[in-house]
Amino acid sequence: MARKKLIAGNWKMNGLTADGTALAKGIAAEVKALGKPQCEFLVCPPFTLLAAVKKALRGARVALGAQDCHFDAKGAHTGDVSPLMLTDLGCAYVILGHSERRADHGESNELVCKKAEAAHQAGLKTVICIGETLEQRDAGQTIDVCSKQILGSVPETATAADTVIAYEPVWAIGTGKTPTAQDVEDVHAAVRKVLAKKLGRANANKMRILYGGSVKPSNAKEFLSLPDVDGALIGGASLKVEDFMAIAKNSGC
Repeated sequence: MARKKLIAGNWKMNGLTADGTALAKGIAAEVKALGKPQCEFLVCPPFTLLAAVKKALRGARVALGAQDCHFDAKGAHTGDVSPLMLTDLGCAYVILGHSERRADHGESNELVCKKAEAAHQAGLKTVICIGETLEQRDAGQTIDVCSKQILGSVPETATAADTVIAYEPVWAIGTGKTPTAQDVEDVHAAVRKVLAKKLGRANANKMRILYGGSVKPSNAKEFLSLPDVDGALIGGASLKVEDFMAIAKNSGC
């Protein structure tokens, strides 16, 4: 089944107003130059840059996303941002359950699921992240870990229209190390089977599963040409216009 690839940039905790705006303008110009791109584009800057990046992306076919949200619409949650606040700013997507959130903030599958449900209710699409650590990989637990994260983190009501899965092996994020193409395809195919069990085959066949973890122009074509890989969630390489766009172009956008 044909699924339109999603090329997503996770800027993480990077960028002040001047360089974040310049990066967004550069991406917007490149995407405009593509005319009608074969892929969808998404950038997820830190909260502080959302308004500036939205303005910089004006007129370009690039969606705006955030990197996290709370599960409540409002309330006494100092330092948190609600899904409704994100839609109010013009966000279309939010990343949830990234391994750095799971590790640094102790986020559980249950919490990720609760956030995803709230995000969907607010009209946001979610990019729900899964992935194993090096110890889990070496112990042969990759499929089991990813399956449990899918079953626990993805709402029962999720659909291909409001949910994207991102497989990011924790040991590959920012390290320059990557699994083999066969390893990636095996995990993505297994994840799609788990999604089919949880959400039904029709939903699973339509749902996009991205790969992330040291994605760069030199390996994008190999990974993004795999049958069950429907785009990329890009970290460090999304902070350079030329690298981000090269990954897109190398993947057929």
